[in-house]
Amino acid sequence: MKVTTSGFLDTGDIMIIPVFEGSNKAPNNATTNLSRSASISVKSAFASDSFTGKAEESLSVWTKNCQVIIIGMGKKDDLTTKKSRDTGAKCFASLSKNHGTKIVVRYTSGWKINNMIAFTEGMILRDYVFDKYQKKEEDDKGPWSLIGQTAERYESAFRSAIENVYSVATGVHLARDLGNEPANKLYPEEFGRRALEWAKDKSNVEVEVWDYNRLKKEGMYGLIEVGKGSIHKPCMVFFRLNPNFDIEAEVPCIVGKGITFDSGGISIKGSAGMDEMKLDMHGSATVFGLFQALYATGYTGRVNGITCMAENMPSAEAYRPGDVINTYSGKTIEVLNTDAEGRNVLADGLWKAGELNPSYIIDLATLTGSVVVALGHEATGLFSNNKLLSQKIQNVGDEVDEISWPLPLLPAFEKQMTSSKIADLRNQGKGRWGGASQAAGFLKQFVQEREGKSQIPWAHLDIAGTAGIWGGETNVTVSHGATGVQVRALHLLITQG
Repeated sequence: MKVTTSGFLDTGDIMIIPVFEGSNKAPNNATTNLSRSASISVKSAFASDSFTGKAEESLSVWTKNCQVIIIGMGKKDDLTTKKSRDTGAKCFASLSKNHGTKIVVRYTSGWKINNMIAFTEGMILRDYVFDKYQKKEEDDKGPWSLIGQTAERYESAFRSAIENVYSVATGVHLARDLGNEPANKLYPEEFGRRALEWAKDKSNVEVEVWDYNRLKKEGMYGLIEVGKGSIHKPCMVFFRLNPNFDIEAEVPCIVGKGITFDSGGISIKGSAGMDEMKLDMHGSATVFGLFQALYATGYTGRVNGITCMAENMPSAEAYRPGDVINTYSGKTIEVLNTDAEGRNVLADGLWKAGELNPSYIIDLATLTGSVVVALGHEATGLFSNNKLLSQKIQNVGDEVDEISWPLPLLPAFEKQMTSSKIADLRNQGKGRWGGASQAAGFLKQFVQEREGKSQIPWAHLDIAGTAGIWGGETNVTVSHGATGVQVRALHLLITQG
């Protein structure tokens, strides 16, 4: 989608006029540059008793040159950025290219700039399909274009904000692409190859891939053991944005779980829904998408990222229940369930992150079914050792509607995970209760301390319920599949400092 802004000039192929409840006549500039007959039709529609402007109400007016769609936004004082974003997404989802691909949205009387931005963002985010493996129709009408129109006094600020929103959306869409890829097309080495390809023409970006041999040399057996049963061997991918800027400063480090397919290993999953396990790398997809968003918006600060890539498969070489893993940290893990694999790979990634002089560490993982039981698909589970960092993550999530909900990280959960009789940790708790908190308690053991002082500020985002497949049910900015969740929230967290 090509996105531009302007005053009330072009009418496009499809003109969308979002208005507030109580509008019994066309707002100023609503009919500017429409033909006389079209203008009369639109004004008549506004005066009609069949349209009141209530939320989600719509009325289409077909004119000779364009389709005019009047969208009800409800009461002006009740409008939020979430409602604006969701309405924009729903509106876009209802459009057909049969009348053309040039969309004009006219923000007329009563609109505040933050809500105009959110409405437009909803349309941009919803303009996504993953169809690379489908045969294209010969009469494909090409991509959409979108012009957001507003009063002259808002136009400069509106244009700048929309450019930023569009740039961030490129990261969201990249994360969705990666999450939607089938596991036979995107496996650990291929993820690394795509990251290297993405970075090669970007002067302020570095990507480094540690292959299987390098992982062995480093002693990263948390990652190795999970992935060694597959023909596609594990790797660790490092992302560095502006690596030469202020090199002594503490900077954010974002870590992603990247299980490109999770069969459960020897503790194999049931067949129902196993196809969804291609999404078990969405934490790493979010990290990759975040770096695209930061690059596209021209962020000048230094940021580090780590993705822990493996495919969890059963084979004669696969790790087993009862095994003991030596991790990069020097701590050992007793394996009680090979399907509790994400925490094993993150153990190495989190410890490595602690060596990169981080201001804070955030990990993202489709880690537990328990978090979906607790929060459904409405919110990401948030665990943290630092109240300030936790609150910041909540604040940015609330602002962009990528909600993170704090869950307890109690000492009892940590004690469960450190109670192995033969190793330093066990990779499964002693019961099903509090499974998401148990997993967070395990991860916390791999967050380093600073020179014997307190732990590095750290947050764990369990995105198992918000990452995808069910996206269209609860997240109207995506129709199906991977959601690209947390790219926008983490971009805002990092860029606002």
